[in-house]
Amino acid sequence: MAGCFPSVNCQNRGYQLLDYFVVGLGTTGTVMGAGQYLKEKNPGLKIIGVEPTREHRQQGLRNMSKSRKPDIFDPTILDQRLVATDEDAFRMAKDLCRREGILAGISSGSALWAALEVGRTAPAGSRMVVIFPDRGEKYLSTELFPE
Repeated sequence: MAGCFPSVNCQNRGYQLLDYFVVGLGTTGTVMGAGQYLKEKNPGLKIIGVEPTREHRQQGLRNMSKSRKPDIFDPTILDQRLVATDEDAFRMAKDLCRREGILAGISSGSALWAALEVGRTAPAGSRMVVIFPDRGEKYLSTELFPE
């Protein structure tokens, strides 16, 4: 994978410290590129993909059972796939804004939900990276932020 991810991460070999990499499934570019790279460097790393339900309102994410799969998508890269409901995704995006001051979008809410689900059963001391793929500005006039 070309780009900044490998060079930045290799500077401190942080990939060796990771136990989980959680990412949404949309175009699948991030999980296929970064996920494959990380897995090559750290075979024990668990790659977790999150997708929406078949009927959803989570912009940017695809349900891989219903939608056309991107040509680059290789499901064998994933160790686990989780399915986030719209309610979970919206709630987590709102919580990110209210509790942490992070204005993130709906697919970021899905990623956070998945990370929390993984964290419930992960061994104590596990280290996880979660990708928040979208900002929340485009959602300010939508049902995500009605107030």
